[in-house]
Amino acid sequence: MTAMANGNERRNRWSGFDLGGGSGEPRRLRTSPWVWVIGFLVVLVLFNYFAAPRPSKLDYSDFLKRVSAGQIVGTVKISATTVTGTYTEEGRKVEFTADIPPILQGTTQLTDQLDQQGVPYTGVTPSPISSFLIGWVVPLLLFGLLWFFLIRRMSGAQTSAALNLGRNKVRIYDRKEMKTTFGDVAGLDEAVEELREIVDFLKTPKKYQRLGGRIPKGVLLLGPPGCGKTLLARAVAGEANVPFFFMSGSEFVEMFVGLGAARVRELFNQAKERAPALVFIDELDTIGKGRGGALGAGFGAHDEREQTLNQLLVEMDGFDSSKGVIIMAATNRPDVLDPALTRPGRFDRQVVVDRPDLRGREAILRVHARGVALDPNVDLRVLASRTPGFTGADLANVINEAALLAARREKNSVTMEELEEAIDRVTAGLERKSRIMSEREREIVATHEMGHALLALDMPTADPVHRVSIIPRGAAALGMTMQRPLEDRYLLTEPELKDRLAILLGGRTAEEISFKQVSTGAQNDLQRATEIARAMVTEYGMSDRVGPLSFGNDGFRSPEGRLLFPGAAQELSPELASLVDEEVKRLVDEAHERANRVLEAQRDLLDRLADLLMVIEVIEGSDLNAYVQGTKPIPTPEEARARLEESGNGRRTPSGPDIIGQPQTQPIPPPPPAAVDG
Repeated sequence: MTAMANGNERRNRWSGFDLGGGSGEPRRLRTSPWVWVIGFLVVLVLFNYFAAPRPSKLDYSDFLKRVSAGQIVGTVKISATTVTGTYTEEGRKVEFTADIPPILQGTTQLTDQLDQQGVPYTGVTPSPISSFLIGWVVPLLLFGLLWFFLIRRMSGAQTSAALNLGRNKVRIYDRKEMKTTFGDVAGLDEAVEELREIVDFLKTPKKYQRLGGRIPKGVLLLGPPGCGKTLLARAVAGEANVPFFFMSGSEFVEMFVGLGAARVRELFNQAKERAPALVFIDELDTIGKGRGGALGAGFGAHDEREQTLNQLLVEMDGFDSSKGVIIMAATNRPDVLDPALTRPGRFDRQVVVDRPDLRGREAILRVHARGVALDPNVDLRVLASRTPGFTGADLANVINEAALLAARREKNSVTMEELEEAIDRVTAGLERKSRIMSEREREIVATHEMGHALLALDMPTADPVHRVSIIPRGAAALGMTMQRPLEDRYLLTEPELKDRLAILLGGRTAEEISFKQVSTGAQNDLQRATEIARAMVTEYGMSDRVGPLSFGNDGFRSPEGRLLFPGAAQELSPELASLVDEEVKRLVDEAHERANRVLEAQRDLLDRLADLLMVIEVIEGSDLNAYVQGTKPIPTPEEARARLEESGNGRRTPSGPDIIGQPQTQPIPPPPPAAVDG
């Protein structure tokens, strides 16, 4: 990279332009003094040529008349094609030139007439050099200079663009700019504790070197998007008070081969020059995918990404962490990284930055609520309990959406109403007030959602129902049943999974019972139920006929357990594959029968609650519990409509997380069971 820049500088100085060095922006093109000297001389010659007085142009016949009239004074100069001289007119002298007709050229007719009138004349032979200079060199020189300015400026701009492509796109934040500290990081206590050692080394490296300890060369932050990986890296730089070099993995790769490797070299060189420093590469999986195979460069091809990865491996091998430079990187796809990148000696330490737990969510909410005017009745712990599975970015979005809602309603502070509605917006999207459903469709959606809700209330291991709504939200959600977990869960037992299967099938079963037919609204419920049942058989060993076997993951799943794209499943014999299908179908059929028994026993309750839901559109979990247990009478549709008219509300405003059923939309899946070793 340096050699290429130096060569371009030499060529640019020779051509009279300076395109700048290694700075981020190209400097304005400067013209060499030699160009100004040459331009001045050319202008002087052209001025002398064109500023000289021009002789008057005469016709040849007019010239002969003036000769006969005796108006010619002085000597006439005759060349092969022209005659020049001076004549008098009204007492003044006028220089003239006249072209000799081709038919008279080479004859003595003109000289004979001049002799008769006694006009002296002389022959003129034009200099070939002067004619050539005036006729060819001067115009060519003029056009040459024009070409020089235009072409060189165009090529200079192209060269500058090429150099800009080759230049590193790293963003450097000085010590004074790094104001983020661990005090701005909440809900990541374990990750902060792991990184305090890195901060201590950057502050006092001799303490570790004295005992022969070797600080890790690289720290890899792993976790889902929005959990605070970049924030942690900035906090490390802020705590250590060192320069922070930030670059995304996608910024290494360009359309020109070799630029990625050059940028890696330049990044490390800049960091070494400003040590102690912290280098952070975001989205490392962009350039760090395994070489070869479907997840690598593409069937073993040595493309630009592989060259960039190879250069990164080489730089980290030749990199000495004792110089005071630490490399940090972040990714949410650790499974696709090249093994050579994560081996000891490169990214030695891997820090998991996961979704926060209940205490972590409360701490994050407090951090983001610092500058927000909250109502005194706002309980952030209650909000934290209603947002399981939310990342730090989700929680920040909740606070921001609530503040915007309060400002839109011209309130002086943010209340729990805005915060709960903001949770709904983040979880399920905006209300679709413009979506008008027919009465028949609203009846189907209400029955479907009430089927989910009644099954959730009946299942012994299910989370409490928080709210049931048939207000359309987001891109396709026509309704939703929401549950609020009492605590964070990391394991699921077989009875819990079977209860979830029954709840998922409750919506479709309610449609069968009430309308004797089903709709497409249960499509996602069936998909999720099938995935859970297949995982129980092939991954969790929860089938007596198949036994405690695991056939591996048949694809890449998101951190929430959702299948993102299928992979190469372990091959099963036809008999075993058929047995797996039978067991999956058995689990789903049993859940369907269970849901049918519960809803048939509560058929009257199902119809009455569905009718009520069609009128008020939202039923809170506490009210639903009271209706089911009989401690509160269920209003008739007429009574509910009259109460709404008295209160002045056309419908209730829903709020709450944890969608259980969403007709015709992609649901939020439950968190997968955690793996237990041994």
